[in-house]
Parts: sequence; C-alpha cells; structure tokens
Amino acid sequence: MTDHVRSQPDLDLGFVRAQFPAFATPDLEGWAHFENAAGSFVCRQVIDRLNTFYTDFKVQPYAPYPASQTAGEWMDEAYDLMAGWLNVADDEVHFGPSTTMNVSVLANGFRPMWNDGDEIIVTNQDHEANSGAWRRLAERGITVTEWAIDPDTGLLDVADLDRLLTDRVRLVAFPHASNVIAHVNPVAEIAARARAVGAVTVVDGVSYAPHGLPDVAGLGADVYLFSTYKTWGPHLGVMTIRRELLDRMANQSHFFNAGKPRYTMTPAGPDHAQIAAAAGVVHYLDAVYEHHADRPHGGADAAPVERAQVVHDLFRRHEQRLLAPLAEWLSERSDLRVLGPLDPAVRAPTVAFVPEARSIDEVVAALVDHKLMVASGNFYAARPLQAMGIDLDPGVLRLSFVHYTSSDDIDRLIQALDQALAPQL
Repeated sequence: MTDHVRSQPDLDLGFVRAQFPAFATPDLEGWAHFENAAGSFVCRQVIDRLNTFYTDFKVQPYAPYPASQTAGEWMDEAYDLMAGWLNVADDEVHFGPSTTMNVSVLANGFRPMWNDGDEIIVTNQDHEANSGAWRRLAERGITVTEWAIDPDTGLLDVADLDRLLTDRVRLVAFPHASNVIAHVNPVAEIAARARAVGAVTVVDGVSYAPHGLPDVAGLGADVYLFSTYKTWGPHLGVMTIRRELLDRMANQSHFFNAGKPRYTMTPAGPDHAQIAAAAGVVHYLDAVYEHHADRPHGGADAAPVERAQVVHDLFRRHEQRLLAPLAEWLSERSDLRVLGPLDPAVRAPTVAFVPEARSIDEVVAALVDHKLMVASGNFYAARPLQAMGIDLDPGVLRLSFVHYTSSDDIDRLIQALDQALAPQL
C-alpha cells in the first residue's frame, strides 16, 4: 500500500468538491451542509450513471437483447465493485430499498433458525432500524435482552456485554457508531466475543460508513448494513451477509428464488437503475484514490480492500482535523450538554447536543439564518435519548459533516453557534 500512495497525504478538497455538482449549484451557493447524517450530497459519478441508465437502457435486465444485457452488466458491476471495497464476496452483497427494510427482512429470515426461548441481544444505543425489528421477535418466542448504555456518557461497556453472553444467545445487534452519540464501537472485539458463544453479529454501519467504507471481513461482522444515500449515492440500503449464514436463513423472496443469493433477502424486485448507479460510489472512491496516489496510475495493482483502507484513512484524518476545533470549542461551553466523548480519535464527526440557555428551535433558526444546513429532532434514536433523560420533542440539535466539509465551514459554524447561543438581553 505504501508503495502506491504517499505517506499520509492531505485530502485535496478542491478535487473532492469538484466531484459533487451540489457545490456548483446556484441554489446551494453559500450554504454549508451540516446534516450529512441524514443524507449526503451525491457525487457526479452516481448521477451520470443514473442518467445514462434511464436514458439509454432502462429495460428489464438480463434478457438476451443488447440493451438488457448492458443493464444487467451495469448492475453486476455495482455488486462486484461494492464487494471488493467492503472485502466480501460479490454474492454476499445485497441491495434493498433502505437499511430499515433490510433489517426487517433479516429478522424474518433469522427467526426460523431459532427455537422458542433462544436469546438475542440488542442495544439502546441504536437507530431504531437496528432495534425495533429484533425487539418485535419477543412476540414470536425469542427472548430479547438489552445491552444498555451508560445514561451519563451514552457509551456501551463491553464488560456489560460479557455478563449477557450465554450459550443461549444467537445474535448480537449493535451500531458501529450511534447517529447521536457517535462513539466508534470496537466492532472486531464485540464480534469475537459473540462468536465465542456461537452468536452472530448484525452491525449497523449507517453512521460510520460515510466516513470511509469498512473492511467487513476484517471486522468479523456476520452482517453489516449501511445506506448509500449517506455515502454519496442513491437511496438504497446495502447489506452484507456471510454466505454460509445466508445459506441457513429462510428465503424471503418468491419460492422459486430460494437458493439464489441476490434474491433470497430481497422480497420485492430491486431498483435496477439505482443499483447500477451505486457503482458510481466506488468509481468516486477510486478517483479519490488515484488522485492522491504517488504514481501516474495510482498503483492500479492495489487490491480494492487496500484502496478502501487508504481512502478510509484519508477521510478520517481530514475529518478529525475538522472536528478538533469544534470539539475544543464545545468542551469550553458550560451551556451545552454534548452527547458522547469529544475526543475526535474515538468518534465520528456527528455532534448532537442540547442547549441549556436557549431553545433548540431558536438555535436552529439562528444557524439557518447563517446559511448553515442543520436540523433537530430525535433522528430515530429515541431509545438512547430516552436512556439519557432527553425529551424526544424537541430532542437534540445535530451537526454532522463528512470529508467534503471545509475548515471554513467549521469556522463559520463555530462563529454562528457563538452568536446563536448568546443569552438574549
């Protein structure tokens, strides 16, 4: 890897922003996007593929005529590229309409594998997508145990998990990073502990993947989920399932699709155009890799997982540098309750807080007046907020950014917060 890429290069923000048409859109001029955890801007590689698919070959794929063959090839490319960057086999990648829907389908696929009285462990740190579907299995004979966060810090303690793991536990569902607490959980360690008692792991990576696609095999996750509309792409959910596990799960598609990996966890027909366009996410990441490489062709012989690690680290370094001044400013405020740790090294750049001297609505309105895209609410993280004693209405004010955010954006944010939080005379 170090043969192909400069040692810890800085992110070329000009190059990155040139890949996103939103930064050249007049209606967005002057605005800074701090609601990326709800949905990112879309890279031009995705937009171009979606437009081409709809324009040139929006037909049923995999039929024998040319347009159909091309449509199928574009879809196959999306599976292959995504698998390579996530370090899984191409028949372990599944596209669904959303992560919420994917988890619901998963729960139905798992249930026939288990006996009444078997146990699953869920957390109260999760977005409801990776919580509700599992908890509802309590109505179908499964014992559901909660791995609870510390109500002060919002963190999960692995020692608490150890006390819950028994030989009756079949599954542990938890987030890579919470969408409001943002602490990065030790996925590999948790997965190893679950595996030791024969349990599988379902990891919600929706709030982590926008900061660099993970090495799923390296993490040891049996199931990993994220959303491409938060990783610069179309509105889809991506789900990886270890093939040996998939083969034991109950088919959730039409009976004649049993045994077909791409179909068994997709009850309805997939959105062909969006799947084909999802390859643009990896094309964008490849472009970032190539641009920051040390050799003319960017080390084309580097494996996709190696490229993924380089770009992941490139994004994380940039985001941590951006988060540092914001974290320092927040740590000096006595009029805010910030969720999660403020150390940029252990959290994603998603910051949720409750102002104590001003109402959330007032602060949001003031920030929007400064042309900052922000929002407030519970963000489908009702359980962690309730556990921490925070009212769901109005919830928290959340600031989230990704690698295309600039230091100027952060400076503007801090200045606007200073003014928005100032006591009213």
